[in-house]
Amino acid sequence: MSGRQDIADDVLQESYLRLLRSGRSAMKLADARPYLFRIATNLLHDRWRRGDDLQFEEGDEPTTESQPDKALDATRMLHRLKPRARELLWLAYMEGMTHREIANATGLNVMSVRILLLRARREAAALLTPKGKEDA
Repeated sequence: MSGRQDIADDVLQESYLRLLRSGRSAMKLADARPYLFRIATNLLHDRWRRGDDLQFEEGDEPTTESQPDKALDATRMLHRLKPRARELLWLAYMEGMTHREIANATGLNVMSVRILLLRARREAAALLTPKGKEDA
């Protein structure tokens, strides 16, 4: 969600530290994943609110020449999505979470997750569709 490796590393470290300090480190993996994600999301939002870290700007895109075109297109698409859409797509497709698990991790209603995920998929598809081929 941050778009920067250094921020992601900081948030990850702080999330695990808070988990260990909370005394919940013995919880099951199925329970720990949403808990850790919620901590990380809150930490990232707090950083943005304080202005400690600027979110990457709309034009900031990775420029990795070694990636295949499709992977680069997907990376660019993710950077163009709003943080909430990126977050939902990541949880659903990379983490394999159900709508209920996403709702628990993000604090959203299950029905809201469904609607927002549908919108995020549509937005992602529109960004991946080549110009002039929308009607094809």
